[in-house]
Amino acid sequence: MGLVIVQIMKKKINVVSLGCSKNLVDSELFLAQMASNGYEVSHDANGTDSRIVAINTCGFIGDAKEESVNTILGYADAKNKGLIDKLYVFGCLSERYKDDLKLEIPEVDGIYGKFQIKKMVEDLNADYKMSLSRERYLTTPSHFAYLKISEGCNRTCSYCAIPRMTGKHISVPMDKLLIEAKSLASQGVKELLIIAQDLSDYGLDRYKEPKLAELLTMLSEVEGIEWIKLHYAYPVNFQYDILPVMAQKPNMARYLDIALQHCSDNMLTLMRRNITKAGTLKLLKRLRDEVPGIHIRTTLLVGHPGETEEDFEELKEFVREIRFERLGVFTYSHEEGTIAGELYEDDVPAEVKQARADEIMAIQQQISAEINTTKIGQTMKVVIDRLEGDYFIGRTEYDSAEVDGEVLISSAQKLNIGQYYQVEITSSDDFDLYGSARL
Repeated sequence: MGLVIVQIMKKKINVVSLGCSKNLVDSELFLAQMASNGYEVSHDANGTDSRIVAINTCGFIGDAKEESVNTILGYADAKNKGLIDKLYVFGCLSERYKDDLKLEIPEVDGIYGKFQIKKMVEDLNADYKMSLSRERYLTTPSHFAYLKISEGCNRTCSYCAIPRMTGKHISVPMDKLLIEAKSLASQGVKELLIIAQDLSDYGLDRYKEPKLAELLTMLSEVEGIEWIKLHYAYPVNFQYDILPVMAQKPNMARYLDIALQHCSDNMLTLMRRNITKAGTLKLLKRLRDEVPGIHIRTTLLVGHPGETEEDFEELKEFVREIRFERLGVFTYSHEEGTIAGELYEDDVPAEVKQARADEIMAIQQQISAEINTTKIGQTMKVVIDRLEGDYFIGRTEYDSAEVDGEVLISSAQKLNIGQYYQVEITSSDDFDLYGSARL
């Protein structure tokens, strides 16, 4: 009797991650659990033969919700055609619209909220391992990773539905974050992109006092970490004691992402930002005084209910005066379940919102071009992210992944992905720099 060999097919799952970097971390946590259970995992894979798909959704604003729904519908259609067997949905959109999704898209086999990864793992007949609760299956290039230091938000901004989806602010314990950072560094990560919905509240819930400076000091001492960058500080109750850490620790990048949203007192009041224009200017001055050379990224919101032409003109002048090194603009989205959605009329026409956003970005484009010109002739530390066409694409300490400008270096130089080089900046355009590596 001949030997019969039975080949057991390994289960495969493809996770599609939508929205922000905080969602991406959740996807990586889920992927790590599934990989530990013997699944072959992939992320945002095109052409994969995975028969199981899980979509991590975003529910922040109208465009994000539309993208999430369209993605679900696309995979629901694939299931109807027999191209996949199982479809699961989790994340912010399903946290907010779970019942609606069940009713409208019956092809979905399981719908989970933002904090139900354990249940989703178990429903896939896998074992959720608490010992791996902070382990990640990295989807970013191996030399950088996001480190999420808290969940939720205690702020009451008029336009934002995030607190309803994520709940109150909860800080991750410092010892757990240190273990996670060391684990990432042991995998070759050299750059930590610190993320939270609100960095400025870190520590207050768990330790009853601000702890961001202490946390950053600990992280800066992790062997192998070259850069640490901060994302999503809130201007009220800003933890000023982080500024000496940023100024003195060599691997603390002189970079801060702090969303200001607006400058006029009228709009700051309507938006319930709990700060004035004078307070904002005082904050910005202190940032630049105490961390010389800091590059500030901010986000502005135009078209919020009640925004007048006078408010918008004041915002334009503010952008010209402050000269932010990095800046993005959102147009207001009238969201149910928000203070603005319940109390205000969406009184700024869509075309006006978009025109205002375009005008702000035109101003910022000129500012960015002028700032970039001042860097020509400088030699800057640059990490190489990828090879694209005729160029290696890298970033300076003043540029975060995915959202900021880049440094382009001729592919003839034969550089290594993930390695840091001293690069002489030879030219620039509106948002990017061009340079030559010193080999």
